Amino acid sequence: MTSEEFVELCQCGETTTVQYKESFTTQTKIAQEMVAFANTHGGVILFGVRDKTGEMLGLTFKQLQNIGLDLGNTANEQVKPNVYIETEVVKVDDKRFLVCHVAEGRNKPYKTNNGEIWVKQGQDKRRVTENSEILVLFQDSGSYHAEEIAVRDSSINEIEMTYIRDYFLKVYGKSIEDFDQPLESMLRSLGVMSAKNELTRAGVLYFGKHPQKYERAFKIKAVAFVGNSIGGSEYIDSRDIEGTIPWMFREGMAFLKSMLHHRQEGQNFNSVGVLEIPEVVLEELLQNALVHIDLLHPAAVRLLVFENRIEIINPGKLYGGLKVEDIRLGASKQRNPLMADLAARTMIFRGLGSGIVRALRENVVIDFINEDDANQFRAIIWRTNDAKLIAQFRADLYAEDTIHKKGITTDDAKQKRDEYIQKTIQMSLDSIQKGIQKVITERNQTITELQRSILLYFAKHPTASRKDYINNTEGATEGGTISAIGRLQELRLLNRQGGKKNGYWIVTFE
Repeated sequence: MTSEEFVELCQCGETTTVQYKESFTTQTKIAQEMVAFANTHGGVILFGVRDKTGEMLGLTFKQLQNIGLDLGNTANEQVKPNVYIETEVVKVDDKRFLVCHVAEGRNKPYKTNNGEIWVKQGQDKRRVTENSEILVLFQDSGSYHAEEIAVRDSSINEIEMTYIRDYFLKVYGKSIEDFDQPLESMLRSLGVMSAKNELTRAGVLYFGKHPQKYERAFKIKAVAFVGNSIGGSEYIDSRDIEGTIPWMFREGMAFLKSMLHHRQEGQNFNSVGVLEIPEVVLEELLQNALVHIDLLHPAAVRLLVFENRIEIINPGKLYGGLKVEDIRLGASKQRNPLMADLAARTMIFRGLGSGIVRALRENVVIDFINEDDANQFRAIIWRTNDAKLIAQFRADLYAEDTIHKKGITTDDAKQKRDEYIQKTIQMSLDSIQKGIQKVITERNQTITELQRSILLYFAKHPTASRKDYINNTEGATEGGTISAIGRLQELRLLNRQGGKKNGYWIVTFE
């Protein structure tokens, strides 16, 4: 850690991942801090900094030595299982401080010698006593899977045998009767049935006749809104989708496809056209939401369709300490490995890591938001190329996150938000320019500066009219604009969908 980074942590206040200590107190109290960090997201303890105020007091050489020794003893003797820590000394001006890094643990739940389990909550910590919360910690460590738990009072009679027969034919190429084993034994081997011949939760969700009889909250709530606000009172369609996971996936896809536009890209006049959002993007993200649901906190998967975006909301934050940047690179940890395996055999599911990467290859703007406090993961697929609109949306989230995590003032966050907007808009404009140039180069075509200007404008403002372009572009004339748009349409670089009132422009680099 650099001195500049240390000073910034002292100036921003204590958070979920940062704690101040003027000096080492007792092994019992420091052990509680280590346990809380290890059970949550990890963090740092800054020694030599006054609690609450962040005043940088510094430590003597002897204090540095003693605290370092006490920290090692605490981690080894006061925390079960042992936690991994690192220490370092940071010098600021003529003062020295000790930083203790506590990593998020892989063997949760961690406890003190007294058997206490602590977790972080904001800048404070709290003791965990509820069984449900303790199960969450076991789930985070991968030593507990809610999908394998038996459903009380269920039996083989709750299974839809058609689904089981289709499964065996598809996966093994044989019928059930071709196996010289009792059906119950085979279902136990699949993880569909428990040792007491009750169905598991995964079994109910994939092969049950009426899954919502036992998993009432697990469904899809699909809504198509008029406009772009979730608070709007008008909607185009709203439905609850229930059934097995494969059934809900098919019906969820049907809903999304019915609400999206289709566009002609060289197809026959009578053809349906190409979906405005590539189907593979919707498939991968909807499957991930259904398969990686948090069964310890069951709730509905939400499909929200707005005029400018689609939101697919999974009731379950990223699992196993994964971050958004990790999944963008293909990293994967499975909360429900049995359900993922069944999905891979019964659907077109390929796994969280590969699915996200595959969706991102489709040249669609997608935002992923991991909401720890709400225990949900949002995938936002944009239906617009309006760089400013997307930038403002991201900046609002950025400002909110900055206030929440770093404790800075609303005014400071607003300034950072505005800076972020400008930076993001520029990045979006650069991306649009590169996309246009890529298509032109691949087609071995040339366009005029006026034509390039028109492409860029309608890429950013697809619902704008020809008059909007003329009014907002210096030197643009009606005759020149009409001629340039006609040429771009001939080159198949620009296409118009719909009429004057509700139509929109498509720049083909999308």
